[in-house]
Amino acid sequence: METFTAIDFELATSDYVSVCSVGIVNVVEGKIINEFYSLVRPPQNKYMWQTTRVHGIKAKDTLNAPTFKELFPQLEPLLSNQKMVAHNELFDRSVLQRTMKFYGLNYKSLDLPEKWDCTSNIYRAKGFLKTKLSMCCQVMGIPLDHHDALSDARASALLYLHQDRAADSLII
Repeated sequence: METFTAIDFELATSDYVSVCSVGIVNVVEGKIINEFYSLVRPPQNKYMWQTTRVHGIKAKDTLNAPTFKELFPQLEPLLSNQKMVAHNELFDRSVLQRTMKFYGLNYKSLDLPEKWDCTSNIYRAKGFLKTKLSMCCQVMGIPLDHHDALSDARASALLYLHQDRAADSLII
């Protein structure tokens, strides 16, 4: 059975260090054993209206939230030495790397794989023509509150766990 961690970030601006929320789902032997969600105060608590329109998070929501650096002691044990999964692994991996660098945190200390498993690529390889998270979830019957970081991370974990059923569901 699979043991891994799924992660998703939402950003306040187009800058990859502007994390405003994070969702993490830990899976051990095919079962979700832990879920973590937090709002995160981005640098200068600055937002673009375009990103707020996507996820609904505003500066007033993160005014008293921890910065990524303040939150990191809680994140570190959830991420260290894990096999990582994300729907758009390049995006989420880059956000984590750049945000840690921005705050002077050592990404290498997490001892994560160089590349993570990417559910978008997995489902594309299984014949899905459109692999947006919402579309994969709709086809696979996985509940999703899209652009809620925890819901997106949970959906990625479930897509990863149920990838063997993908061919049975292929309509897209």
